[in-house]
Amino acid sequence: MLLCCMKTVKDVFAAYKEGLVLIYEPNEIEATTLLAVSEISGFSKAKIKAFPETMLTETQQTKFTEVLEELKTGKPIQYILGSTEFYGLPFNVNPSVLIPRPETEELVAWVMESVGALKLAAGSILDIGTGSGCIAISLKKNIPGFNVSALDISTEALETAKSNAVLNSTDIQFIAADILNLQTGNQISKSDIIVSNPPYVTLLDKLKMHTNVTDFEPHTALFVPETDPLIFYRVIADFAIGNLNANGQLFFEINESYGERTVQLIADKGFKNIELRKDMSGRDRMIRAVYSGSGSNS
Repeated sequence: MLLCCMKTVKDVFAAYKEGLVLIYEPNEIEATTLLAVSEISGFSKAKIKAFPETMLTETQQTKFTEVLEELKTGKPIQYILGSTEFYGLPFNVNPSVLIPRPETEELVAWVMESVGALKLAAGSILDIGTGSGCIAISLKKNIPGFNVSALDISTEALETAKSNAVLNSTDIQFIAADILNLQTGNQISKSDIIVSNPPYVTLLDKLKMHTNVTDFEPHTALFVPETDPLIFYRVIADFAIGNLNANGQLFFEINESYGERTVQLIADKGFKNIELRKDMSGRDRMIRAVYSGSGSNS
C-alpha cells in the first residue's frame, strides 16, 4: 500500500508489514509496529488492538512515515524513538548503550528473588557494565533499602544511565572505570551482590546476528575476542573475590554457548552453590554463585 495512505491504525500495520518484510520476521514486524503506534499515537496497546480503524492526525501520519523510512535502514525502533521499557520502567536509549532485553529482566527478577529469600531489608549492590542503567535502576526501584552502584567504561553510557536514574527517581552511585584495567587508586566499596551483563558476543556469534544489532548497537558492550570469550567473566570473578562481603552473591548474564565453561571458571575460583539457569526460551543464560570468603560486612 502507499505510505501516504496511513490514515488509520490498521493502515500503519499494513504499511509496516509491507515495508519491513525483507528485514524482519513477521512477529518482529508486529512487535515493532505496536511499539511505534503506542509511542507516536499515545494509545494503549489494548486500544490499538481493539480499535484498528481509529483515525490518525496528519502529524501522526507524517511521523509514522518518517519512522518507517528509518526502520528500513535497519535502525532499531528503540533508538528511533529514543526510549524503551524495561521491568515496567521507562528508559532513555541511544547508540551509546545496548537496548535492554527481556532476558535481562529475568536476571533482575532472579536477583530480587534471592534478596527476598535471604530476607534482606538492606545491603549493597554493584552493577558492572551498567550501560543504560537498566539493571541497577530496576533493582533500586524495587528494593529501595539497598545502596546501588553502577560501573561502566563509557562516559556516554554513564550520562545516559544518569538521565535514566533521574527519570526513575532513583539514587545510584555511578563509577567511571574499566573493569579490565582498574586503577589501584580506584576504591570501590564491598558489596553484598555483584551483578553483570558483560560483553560476550564472539565473531562467530556476530555472523549469526541481525544487522540491526551489529550495525547500530555499541561494539564495546557486545564483542569479545574469539580467543578469550570469557575474559570479562574471569576478570569480574577475580574482582568479586576481593569485593564481595562474606557469603556475597555474584550474578551473570552469559553466552548460552559457554554455560558449562563459565560455571567451571567460577568454580575453579572458589565460588560455591553455583546455579546455571535457563531463560524463558530454554537457553542457558544466567548464573548465580556464592563466595564464602573471609570478607567482612563493612
